[in-house]
Amino acid sequence: MFDFLLKRLATIVPTLIFVSMLIFGLQQLLPGDPAKILAGEEQDPSVIAYLHAKLHLDEPLPLRYAYWVGGVLKGDLGESVRNQQPVLQLVLQKLPVTVELALLAMSIALAIGIPAGIISAVGRGSWWDSAANMFALWGLSTPNFWLGILLILLFSVQLGWLPASGYVSPFEDLGANLAAMIMPAFVLGNAIAAVLMRHTRSAMMQVLSADYVRTARAKGLSEPVVVLKHALRNALTPIITLGALELGTLLSGAVLTEQVFTIPGFGKLIVDSVFNRDYAVVQGVVLVTATAYITLNLLADLAYFAVNPRLRG
Repeated sequence: MFDFLLKRLATIVPTLIFVSMLIFGLQQLLPGDPAKILAGEEQDPSVIAYLHAKLHLDEPLPLRYAYWVGGVLKGDLGESVRNQQPVLQLVLQKLPVTVELALLAMSIALAIGIPAGIISAVGRGSWWDSAANMFALWGLSTPNFWLGILLILLFSVQLGWLPASGYVSPFEDLGANLAAMIMPAFVLGNAIAAVLMRHTRSAMMQVLSADYVRTARAKGLSEPVVVLKHALRNALTPIITLGALELGTLLSGAVLTEQVFTIPGFGKLIVDSVFNRDYAVVQGVVLVTATAYITLNLLADLAYFAVNPRLRG
């Protein structure tokens, strides 16, 4: 396992270098001069010249990339020209919101998707199987923004049980925080649960037909033990990979859902930064989310060793 970890870590460094080059390079392809956009309507030449110097826009592209990477290695992601705040500070402000929303959504998805997939596989051809497949079809085909609006109309406008939008820190009021986050978390978790259900069902159906499962049943083991201890554990490998990828997607910011519920997370931050041509913020947020993706994939690979003893040898 240690050798495997070293090999995976050795691939992370060149991957991050390539990702940073891609982020910086694609950012430069955006049309327009950011200095002129940030200078306002008057576009004072002295202000434009100052912004060019501050943002190193007059320097060659490789040198600008070196400036940026040098700052990143020191923990400096740059400064937002709009807000006059360090990008790292903005990221740290929005990160807890996005992490909380992602973890709540993933918890809902796991609580619904995996049991539904197991029930569907075990009861193949039954009405339980049909109901689970109908749920998966619903989750995959329902747009997040539409479901979010329906939930607001029902639980906020009609029933008045939950706030329609906004965010309250859990450190200020945990009850108000959960009330504000439960609807957007369900909207995101609903779609992921449908995907998890389909993958869990497929993986379980393959495992349930394996020889060692038939042997376990022949030994007289109870069906819950056969399904949960022997079958599910060996079916978890593709589910872990999918869960890590979906969690990475959530951490990158659910743009539409955050806009519908006015959640001040990564999604809203990056959209506002793109419209404002705030390059430093866009680069910083995308770099953080890309790093999160890579890290989650590494954790998923390590989790394989926990659920599959054959890999430890």
